Amino acid sequence: MATALASRAASDRTQSLLKLSFNFLRSFSAASPSPSPSAQNPNASSSTASKKPKRKKKKNLFELAQFLPNWGIGYHMAKTHWTGVSYQITKINLYKDGKHGKAWGIVHKDGLQAADAPKKISGVHKRCWRYIPNLSKSIESAPNLTKSTETVPKEEVQVS
Repeated sequence: MATALASRAASDRTQSLLKLSFNFLRSFSAASPSPSPSAQNPNASSSTASKKPKRKKKKNLFELAQFLPNWGIGYHMAKTHWTGVSYQITKINLYKDGKHGKAWGIVHKDGLQAADAPKKISGVHKRCWRYIPNLSKSIESAPNLTKSTETVPKEEVQVS
């Protein structure tokens, strides 16, 4: 019986040594995984990320208007997917954060005024607005120029 106990103790020691050695080897294999391309070149992941162009975050109507004089009142704004339609901003009610609120404007189609009364603009919080620079200045100054040129020939005709 004593020999059986001694042989069993010896086999337990060898099994525990084997388990320890396998655990030891396993810890090394988990600590150092197989070399990957990013491990060989640590700058590879950052260079691929920098090569992708960042997407420009589109702005809602209030984020656009905050950079214009008088919060964009009198200027033309349109959604990016609209063609030929814009609003001339007449009134803005801002909430405290400056990025939300309500807006009213006069509808313009193909650069010409389509309505007389201001209308509440829907979708002002959606991120698809753009500023239309050429309509704001040219339409306001164009009627003055045409009136002055029309009146000049009439005066010349009356004088002669």
